[in-house]
Amino acid sequence: MATISVPIGERQTQSLPHWTEYFRWSVDHKIIGVQYGVTALFFFIVGGALAMLIRWELLTPALDLMASGQAYNQLFTIHGTIMIFLFVIPMWGAFGNYLVPLQLGAGDMAFPWLNAFAFWLIPPAGILVIMGYFVGQAEAGWTAYPPLSTLFSGDGQTLWAMGAHLLGISSILGAINFIVTILNMRPEGMSIWKMPLYCWAQLAMSIIAVMATPFLAGALTLLLLDRVGGTSFFDATQGGDVLLWQNVFWFYSHPAVYIMILPGMGVLSEVLSTHSRKPIFGYRMIALSSMAIAIVGFFVWAHHMFTSLQPELRIPFMITTVIIAVPTGIKIFSWIGTVWGGKIHFTSAMLFSLGFLSMFVIGGISGVMLAAIPFNYQVHDTYFVVSHFHFVLFGGSVFAVYSGLYHWFPKVTGRMLNETMGRVHFVLTYLGFFFTFFPMHMAGMLGMPRRVAVYSPELQPWNVVISIFAFILGISTFVFIFNIFWSLARGRRAGANPWRALTLEWATTSPPPPWNFDEPPIPFEDPYGYGTEAATAYLDAIDRTFGIPEPPNPSVSGGDQADALPSPAGD
Repeated sequence: MATISVPIGERQTQSLPHWTEYFRWSVDHKIIGVQYGVTALFFFIVGGALAMLIRWELLTPALDLMASGQAYNQLFTIHGTIMIFLFVIPMWGAFGNYLVPLQLGAGDMAFPWLNAFAFWLIPPAGILVIMGYFVGQAEAGWTAYPPLSTLFSGDGQTLWAMGAHLLGISSILGAINFIVTILNMRPEGMSIWKMPLYCWAQLAMSIIAVMATPFLAGALTLLLLDRVGGTSFFDATQGGDVLLWQNVFWFYSHPAVYIMILPGMGVLSEVLSTHSRKPIFGYRMIALSSMAIAIVGFFVWAHHMFTSLQPELRIPFMITTVIIAVPTGIKIFSWIGTVWGGKIHFTSAMLFSLGFLSMFVIGGISGVMLAAIPFNYQVHDTYFVVSHFHFVLFGGSVFAVYSGLYHWFPKVTGRMLNETMGRVHFVLTYLGFFFTFFPMHMAGMLGMPRRVAVYSPELQPWNVVISIFAFILGISTFVFIFNIFWSLARGRRAGANPWRALTLEWATTSPPPPWNFDEPPIPFEDPYGYGTEAATAYLDAIDRTFGIPEPPNPSVSGGDQADALPSPAGD
């Protein structure tokens, strides 16, 4: 049996910092993580409201809500920009900043000041993007293809590019910090092959960000020079090339898809193992597949350009696009192997992780379909692509975000989110999402073009169904927001380790003290080694040190009751 060493806290519980601390400059990684998270949730609500306006406009085939097609272009441009650059990527910054030092048993990130600086670039970037509404908003889509972004957009397009520049700098600085922290601040006893899989995912994501984001910065610099400096990098009439933007932009933006997905995959590895009380299946293969995705992701960018790419280059990029499905498939089957035969606890966190699995598989299948050049030609720039994109990023990233929030909210706040409201939130989100985006496959196959407000009248029934369920999806968000505020005020106290998990973030108080651990923690020999006597002894030691808020769940059948989760009763 492994030696058990758990940090001994002088206090059983800690209190959250005063609310004013979250509006100030701080170098505490936990405060920075919350700052990232709250900022990202704010922009999620803004971007979601814009999505509701989009679906309202598309209820009929004619212009109703928008004054013109130009106004509609501005609407979906800012919706996409906010959701990608101001919600998903910063939200994973929130998880990474809060969790990585705790999972490594460290006191903080490697570069605390740089960590704070990276966050404080985000609010002004968001303000710049949204300020375009006052000077002529960007209207070239979140992809900003020239000449739409150089010749036909107002001054808001310049502000858009400046805001995106700041967000790219923030992403690079944060990624450098994660790489140094993960590679150099692991405690004694934690080899790289005993590191939590969330840290593996964060490491792979950070490598992509450091390597790919400078290309976006370069493209944005050329775009700004064309707009305000009189250059003609993307003006074909002056010797430029519009396809230069597409190549450089997608060389960043396709790897950026994995910036938005890999941390979510790390969340699934933590949640599925913990809430099914099973050791992770294929630890090394899951870890190595994250690195494989990071590498192969740089060789698939041109599949976004099949209709404009030279014929001799289409086949190689079709092959690499299919190949990248292999490491993703390894993860999917490993997660299925993890929950197979486990004592599954259908907590809200577990439900959203299982929802991720089902939705992301659909997105992966449609992605392989789009990799086939003849099929891609037929559905290019249709709602089939919109559906695929959202099944990957909402069905993937957002479901994983929700799962992670339900899983780690007790650690951050010291209180449990309400499980009843959590299940209502899951059902509304699952049904709202599926029936919003799955019918888009059929609408796209029937010829519904994306990025237009006026469409063929025979497609209206599809759009009515899509919009109705989109509104249900929007309502689900309010259930979650209400759950947060209700639980902060009246939620059941969580204790240090409400899920009886083995990774180090649970071996300290909830919320953790400013210094994280009273003593340097010694990690358990296997962060996913549930069901062993050593794991039970380790968990019991944590319970003795910090207390446990609820007795084990008596409704769990099979196995040792010491391996059950605490009851969610008390909601």
